[in-house]
Amino acid sequence: MNIYLAQHGNALDKQVDPDRPLSESGVADVQLMAGFLIGRMHADRIVHSGKTRARQTAELLGVSVSPGVAPEMVDGIAPNDPVEAFAEQLTSWEGNILVVGHLPFLARLVTLLIGGDPDTPVVTYQPGSIVHLTSDDEDGWRVSWMITPELLVDNPAGVT
Repeated sequence: MNIYLAQHGNALDKQVDPDRPLSESGVADVQLMAGFLIGRMHADRIVHSGKTRARQTAELLGVSVSPGVAPEMVDGIAPNDPVEAFAEQLTSWEGNILVVGHLPFLARLVTLLIGGDPDTPVVTYQPGSIVHLTSDDEDGWRVSWMITPELLVDNPAGVT
């Protein structure tokens, strides 16, 4: 099983727009990430928190990496929600899952899933980042990779 945990792209400040949609740079970063990930990942299910910036990020990623998979809103992944209940829920899901959410929730979830204390995050997210976790159900979850938009801006073709 693969889980892709994506932080929403950069959003407008709430003083500019209380709904906090993605900013122009947020849209550009997520589109760059989506283009890079074509053929590198696929999600059978895409879930987001329901907040505008997370929904927009899920839609932009989904069009590229999982055409035909409609993003769905789920409860329990808001910025300050406890991670334990959602982690338990993940164990009943099948296939590859893309979760689009917020900090500190995502960083805490990654740490919990790999067996750490969720109050001591092991990854540093920035808007538009994605962490890929894999599990074979025997050894638990492992971090496979993490990509940030800034890595792609410096290297848009993904050349290594």
